Amino acid sequence: MGVLSGNRVLDVTDEKGTFCTRLLADMDADVIRIERPGRDQHLNNPDYCYLNAGKRSISLDIEKPAGRELFRRLITKADILVETFRPDYLTSLGLGYDDLAALNPRLVMASVTGFGQSGPYRDYNCSDLVAAALGGWLSVCGETDTPLVPYGSQAYRVASLFAANGIMLALWRRHESGRGQYIDISLIECVAAALDHVLPRWFSEGTVSGRQDSRHWNNAFDIFPCKDGAILLSLFQQWDTLVELLASEGMVDDLADEKWRDREKQERGIDHIVEVLGRWTATHAVDELVELGQLMRFPWAKVASVADVLESPQLAARDFFGRVECINGTYTAPGAPVKMGVSPWKSGGKVPVAGEHAAAVYRDELGLSGEELDRLRDGGVI
Repeated sequence: MGVLSGNRVLDVTDEKGTFCTRLLADMDADVIRIERPGRDQHLNNPDYCYLNAGKRSISLDIEKPAGRELFRRLITKADILVETFRPDYLTSLGLGYDDLAALNPRLVMASVTGFGQSGPYRDYNCSDLVAAALGGWLSVCGETDTPLVPYGSQAYRVASLFAANGIMLALWRRHESGRGQYIDISLIECVAAALDHVLPRWFSEGTVSGRQDSRHWNNAFDIFPCKDGAILLSLFQQWDTLVELLASEGMVDDLADEKWRDREKQERGIDHIVEVLGRWTATHAVDELVELGQLMRFPWAKVASVADVLESPQLAARDFFGRVECINGTYTAPGAPVKMGVSPWKSGGKVPVAGEHAAAVYRDELGLSGEELDRLRDGGVI
């Protein structure tokens, strides 16, 4: 039995929040995905399948009066609603949080939008890339003269993580108060909140962090070429040991000079140090250097390819990967990143076909008759 066993989630999200509801499903919540009737599903898209595995599916058009009434009935039996409509859209339909909380005071509702429910940008169009740009990520990612967006839909994923955290906190509060609450999630704020050291350095030091190619922001690490790939090396940790290692192979250049033991000189001359280290790493294989570094307690690591990740003995030993069952077959997918001893976090499962669980939800749980279901289908409501 998972952490959220017994909790029902209504999922009316797009890509901004679908990962959030996937996480809730992994924690054993009963997630019912609601999609507009006739909407194309992307069951041949691995990302769509991964994000919707383990959920149930019904179709419903909430723009129709009968659809709104059904939605209200679903709300009375729900614990959580996650939505990604534009601000005030649900309110315009009489389905805003105040309306829904009047039906179910225990409801926890999370809205994930580009800029939140307030502010001068609230009605602007937004995407993952827009949020990454306006939230500050692009200014600190990439080559020195070229901004670069982080790989994948990272803004959407981060927002979903914050939304899931907010939902868990709201549920915890509900145990004491007996009442739910509304959660307003902004993509741009989630991106800015994940700027790591950048904002604290600006507030405390007035330092503007810039792009540094592959080098870590504090010059502690950099990525170097090897004969068969790339390796992440620490630059200054255990400096004397590193210098002795290079000297033993006749590739130390001038790094054995006493001046390089001074950290300020190291920082000023970092480009030269990186050049010397790069000549050395290029003469070795990645695995050779990783093994050598770890023996000496250096935090060195291979820059792993996707194939390397899939073949990782560490991930295999911890049974990380799960399986997703889609209409086109079963495939491997990322698994649960959290190991819980009492309430397991499951991952994967079956991807529902649109409307697959309509009969179970509408007939068995809401009590609609077969004639009512037929009439609603004919009217395009479900």
